Amino acid sequence: MLLARTPIADPLNSLADTALLRTSAYVGGAWVHARDDASFDVRNPYDGAAVAKVAALGGDEARQAVDAASDALPAWKAMLPQDRALILRRWHDLILEAREDLALIMTMEQGKPLAESLGEIGYGASFIEWFAEEAKRMNVETVTSHLDGAHMALSREPLGVAALFTPWNFPSAMLARKAGAALAAGCTVVAHVASHAPLSALALAELAERAGVPAGVFNVLTGDPAEIGEVFTSDRRVRVVSFTGSTEIGRKIAVQCAPTLKRLLLELGGHAPFIVFDDADIEKAVDVAIAAKFATSGQDCLAVNRIYVQRGVYDAFCTAFAERVEALKVGNGMDPVNEIGPMMHQGAVDKARAHVEDALAKGARLIAEADVDDGQLMVAPVALADVPDDALIMREETFAPVAPIAMFDTEAEVVARANDSEYGLVAYVLTENAGRALRLPKMLEYGMVAVNRAKLTGAPIPFGGIKQSGMGREGSRHGLEAFTDLKYVCLDVN
Repeated sequence: MLLARTPIADPLNSLADTALLRTSAYVGGAWVHARDDASFDVRNPYDGAAVAKVAALGGDEARQAVDAASDALPAWKAMLPQDRALILRRWHDLILEAREDLALIMTMEQGKPLAESLGEIGYGASFIEWFAEEAKRMNVETVTSHLDGAHMALSREPLGVAALFTPWNFPSAMLARKAGAALAAGCTVVAHVASHAPLSALALAELAERAGVPAGVFNVLTGDPAEIGEVFTSDRRVRVVSFTGSTEIGRKIAVQCAPTLKRLLLELGGHAPFIVFDDADIEKAVDVAIAAKFATSGQDCLAVNRIYVQRGVYDAFCTAFAERVEALKVGNGMDPVNEIGPMMHQGAVDKARAHVEDALAKGARLIAEADVDDGQLMVAPVALADVPDDALIMREETFAPVAPIAMFDTEAEVVARANDSEYGLVAYVLTENAGRALRLPKMLEYGMVAVNRAKLTGAPIPFGGIKQSGMGREGSRHGLEAFTDLKYVCLDVN
């Protein structure tokens, strides 16, 4: 098993299937380079080592991809849903068969620990399996006629070409979640993947081709996000845009899509509150906080960003949480003992340090700091206590392994503080009071609420937020329907 290995010195030579390491974009069923052979380097964020040179495409290739997807659309959407489902199931099976290689590729380019990479491969594959099954159950709604002599029918029709923009923090799962839904609905796909971590997406394209996805149905582009994005957002043939990333970029995409009135699915930033009440099981609360804060090295829109602890258990929680933070293993993601890897880029390192310095300057206390090795782009996991609400870290998404803790007294007070944010993706509540467990989710202005647990996502649930955290949902039947239009037919039967 992959996780039983000692640290992998030369991951590139450890791949069982070297064809999965693709460096060209995938357009119209062919692997393509930029016209001028432009490329960019993909580097391991832990040590800066070169992993690959990847094709840097632009507007011309983006137009070719839209052409290919548009040409492939009629046949793909006319295919029987069960036939599309068979192809998606083959894709799912191939992903799981290749999961160890895919995990190595992910850790090479993204830096997350191997255990997390393996978990992400299975997580992403689960969406493709889910949507393969849902494809066969898409049209289940009906309507009772209110007109004499009329038969009424409803159906869901694929929107058309779907443009997908995926981030670097989950380079496999986010593409699988979006593409699985779009393809199952009968849409064709043009996807732009983040330049920091494009190799995982290209490996998925290789496996999609092997699974029998027809040429032009699934296209993956690497390169200039501005040029490629301008083509995708302006072309009338692209009918839906799905984007995961920052709120700032999401707003820009919405503006660009407005002239052609595209369907928008936006999964944007988060600023998750984590609320611990006096009646909570403190040992469990600490376990959940560690899991919800430090997964993906804190580089996760679901990551806890503000921890509020009620006065009666504040000191006990801080002490126990600090001990756990100091015990975290930080370093090279290729070493299976490590739980925390590097940041993705220098900007993330600088922001994390700025947030810590700002909080300390405003009266916060440093109560824990884990040991960290001398790898590049490393941020030591940190716990801060007594963090005031006007600290930057309490207002902005940190995207790093830094945990601020603040005290509260009453339920009404903490709900008001938790809701005082432009974001509304996810909130966490820790309580053993059954009434409060039912009451708080209704009071918190978030699209998702986890009570007494960290993990809440998966293929059957509608993932998404409110306010500035986005619009639309991914996963579940709602994620499939997002790539469809509802058609109504009224037939005179007299």
